[in-house]
Amino acid sequence: MWGFRWLMCLVLLAQFAGAEIPPSPKPKSQPGSTPRPNIILITLDTTRADRMGFLGSQRGLTPNLDELGRRSVVFGRAFSQVPLTPPSHATILTGTYPQFNQVNDFGVTLPKDVPDLPQILHTRGYHTAAFVSSLILDPIEGAAPGFDRGFDTYDAGFHTRLPGQDRYATIERRATEVVAHALAWLDKHPRGPFFVWLHFYDAHDPYDPPEPFKSRFSAQPYDGEIAYTDSAVGKFLTELRERGLYEGAMIAVMADHGEGLGEHGETAHGVFLYDETMHVPLLMKMPAERFAGKRIDSRVGLVDVAPTILQIAGLPVPSGMQGQSLLTMMQPPVGGTEAAAVDRPVYSESDYPRKAFGWSSLRAWRTSKYLFIEAPRSELYDQATDPHADHDISVHAPAVAQTLKTQVDAFRQRTSSSTTAASQAVDPQALEKLSALGYVASGDDVSVPKGIKDTGADPKDNVEIVNLLHDGMLDVEEMRYREAASKLEQVLARDPIPVAYVQLGTALSWLKEYEKALPILRKAAEMRPDQMMTRYELGLALFETGDYESSVPEFQAAIAKAPKWAALHFSLAAAYARMDHMADSQKELQTTVELDPNNFRGNLLLGRILTFRGKPAAGLPNLKRAARLQPNSVEAHLYLAEAYERLGQKINAQRERTEAERLKTAGGQ
Repeated sequence: MWGFRWLMCLVLLAQFAGAEIPPSPKPKSQPGSTPRPNIILITLDTTRADRMGFLGSQRGLTPNLDELGRRSVVFGRAFSQVPLTPPSHATILTGTYPQFNQVNDFGVTLPKDVPDLPQILHTRGYHTAAFVSSLILDPIEGAAPGFDRGFDTYDAGFHTRLPGQDRYATIERRATEVVAHALAWLDKHPRGPFFVWLHFYDAHDPYDPPEPFKSRFSAQPYDGEIAYTDSAVGKFLTELRERGLYEGAMIAVMADHGEGLGEHGETAHGVFLYDETMHVPLLMKMPAERFAGKRIDSRVGLVDVAPTILQIAGLPVPSGMQGQSLLTMMQPPVGGTEAAAVDRPVYSESDYPRKAFGWSSLRAWRTSKYLFIEAPRSELYDQATDPHADHDISVHAPAVAQTLKTQVDAFRQRTSSSTTAASQAVDPQALEKLSALGYVASGDDVSVPKGIKDTGADPKDNVEIVNLLHDGMLDVEEMRYREAASKLEQVLARDPIPVAYVQLGTALSWLKEYEKALPILRKAAEMRPDQMMTRYELGLALFETGDYESSVPEFQAAIAKAPKWAALHFSLAAAYARMDHMADSQKELQTTVELDPNNFRGNLLLGRILTFRGKPAAGLPNLKRAARLQPNSVEAHLYLAEAYERLGQKINAQRERTEAERLKTAGGQ
C-alpha cells in the first residue's frame, strides 16, 4: 500500500493566474526630506502574551524580545481579531476586520479590493519581501491565496509531507532557517527602503523545539518553542545591527493569536475568544528608538497595525483601512502630563466552529472592564475582578449583557463589507494539506458545508470534540495510527463529522485494517460525495482489497475535482493495469508524468507498459528517468534490462542486470 499511498501526497504546483509584480519604483524624495524608514514586520504564530518578559512574565523565555521591548513602545493590552493564522494575518496586512475582508477561514482568497500594506508600500518605492514558515501561509501550495500581493519576493515553497520525510523540510520551516532566508535576501537587496515580513510558526503544535531547548524545556515544550523563537529573533536583530540596518528601522513584533493550553477547555486555538488565545504581544521599535520604554495600556487591536506602519512611514492611510493609527498614543502628551488610558473597544470573532462543525460562531467585545462573548449562551466577565474570565456574570447583570450585545451587533454591521464574497473553488489539495496541521476547513463559501449537521450548538458544550479531532488528525500526520483511531472513534461517538470519518478510515487503512476502513470511508463519501480526498481514500482502500473495478470510479471522481494532481492519475493507472486495461493505464500514466516529470512510479510503470506493448524504444526514456530518480531501485534496473533486451542491446541489458543483482545483494529496493 505504501508504494501507492505515498504518491497521494505529491503535489503539483497550482496554476494560479496572477499579474507579475513589476520592479519597485525608485522612491521619490524631496531635497531635505527625511528618508523613509526600512520596515520590518515580525509575526509570532500561536504566541501567548503571558510568556513575554516585557509583559511581566517571570519565566525568562524572551531575553531578546525583552531587550527590544526596552527600546520600543510596548502595548500591554493588544488583541487579535481572529484566533486563526490566515484570517489574523489578513487583518494585520490590510488593517480591516474579517467581516470586511471576508478572510474568515482557510483557503479564502485575500480580495484585491481591500487595502493591502505590502502593495501600498511597493507602489511607494519599497522593496518588499515575505519569509513565512508554514504551509498555512503559502499562497500557492497552502491556505493563503492572494497573500503574496504586493511582494517582490514571497518565500514559501512548502509541500505535503511524504512518509518518512522531515516535517521541517516539507510543511514547516524552523525559525533559524526563516532568519537565514531573510538575511540572504537582505544581502542581495541592501539598498532601501524595504519592507520585510518574517513569520515564525514554531510555537504552533506539535511542540517540538530543537536542542538545547528540547532538553531544557522537556516538561514544558511550548515554552521551549517560545524560547527558541526568541533566540532566532535575537540572531536576526544582531545581524541587522552588524549591517547598519537596525537603528533607522521601524520594527513591529506581534503574535497573530495565542494558545489555549487547556484553559477554558481548549487545548489549541481557533474556537474560543478568551484572553489566552486573543491577548497578544505587540511592540513597535521606532526609527532612532523614538519613544523607547513607553508602555501603552489602552486596548488596541491587530487591525491597528497597518495604519500605524503607514503613518510612521509618512504615508497616507487609505480610507478603506478600518483600524486606527497608534502613533498619536505614542507621542508625548501636550503639556507633559500623561493622559489616562483611553478605553477603546476591541472586536474579535471566530467562524471556525460554525464552518468546521456546524455549531455557532462566536463574537467578542472588550470594552470598559468587561469581556462580552456573544454565543447561544452569551457570557459576561468583569475583568477588573476576574482577569482570567472564570466567573460568568451574565445572569446577574442582564442589562449590561444586553447593552454590550447591542453594541457588538451594531459594530459588526457597521464594519462588514457591503459586498458578498465571490464564490470560489478552493484548491482541494490545499484543504487536504490543512489536516497535516490539525485543522478542519470547509472549502465552501456557505456557512455550513454539506454533510455537516447545522446544529448551531454552543461551542462550550463541544470543545472536547475539537480537542480530540485536532489531536487525532495530528496523530495521523505523525503516523501514530493506532492512537489516532482511538481518538477519532471517540469523536464519531459524539458527533458524525465527515472529516473524522475520512481521517479514521485513513488511519485504519494504514494499519491494513481495510475491512474496517471501507464502511467508514463509504460513510464519509455518502456524507461528502464532493470531497476529493474522501473519494481518493475510498479508492485506495478498495484497491488494497483487490476490488480494482470499484476503485476506478472513486479515482475518477477525485480526478474530476483535482485534475492536475499527478498522484490521482497514477492511482487510476495502477487500477487499470491490475484490470489489464493497458491502453487506459498508459493514458493515465502519460498524464501523470506530464504533470509530474519526476514521478518515479509513474515513469517506472509507463516504461514497463510501453515495453510490454511492444514499444521498448518509447518506454526507454521513462525507465532511464526512473533509474536516475531512484538509482537503488532493483525494479528500475531490471525493467531497463528487459527494454534493452527487446531492442537487441545486449551489452546494455547485461549491465543493467548486473546492477540489479548487485543492488539486490546489497539489500536494495
